[in-house]
This record gives sequence, C-alpha cells and structure tokens, in this order.
Amino acid sequence: MPRKSKGPKPERFELKKLYENEGKSVREIAEILGCTKDMVHRSLKEYGIETRTNKRRSQLKDIKLLTLEKEIKRKGIRGYARELGLNESTLRHHLKIRRLSS
Repeated sequence: MPRKSKGPKPERFELKKLYENEGKSVREIAEILGCTKDMVHRSLKEYGIETRTNKRRSQLKDIKLLTLEKEIKRKGIRGYARELGLNESTLRHHLKIRRLSS
C-alpha cells in the first residue's frame, strides 16, 4: 500500500534549483514547498539527484576560526559557503556557535 504524503510532490527542476543550485537543506525545501522531509528525500532519490552527506558540515570543525573569518572577508560569506559546498545559513550558524564558545 503506497504511503500518503503531506503536500505536493516537488518538481525535478524545483529540487535541483533549491537543493543543488541554492544549497538549501531538505528541511528548508520541505518548508518552502509545503511538503514533508520524507517527500523531499523520496523525490531526490526518484529523480537521481545525489544527496549531500553531513561530512561537509563537519569539515568546518577542522578549519580554524581565524581562517574562516579571513576567507569570508576575502570571498564573502555566500561565496565561501558555496566553495565549501554549504548553505550560507549553515556557515553563519557555525560561525555564531564558534564565536560564542571562544
């Protein structure tokens, strides 16, 4: 028996734009499109869109705070986040946490 999902199934072009081009998280996409995270995950798999791992986020812990701030100043937060393969909000959140713990 097929599962019932809340909200419409995302279109392939919408997922590619939000997930790959804009670097949005599955949770952010679900909120934007008004569907569940499960629906987004299933659609990514069905459309053959390769999902990111959390490994990219953990790489931030290996970069010194001073280096992060220097690169952001040079490339801008959006540019540096894109270079790292992260969402800009993820990088901002990480910086906030690191600065508070310093």
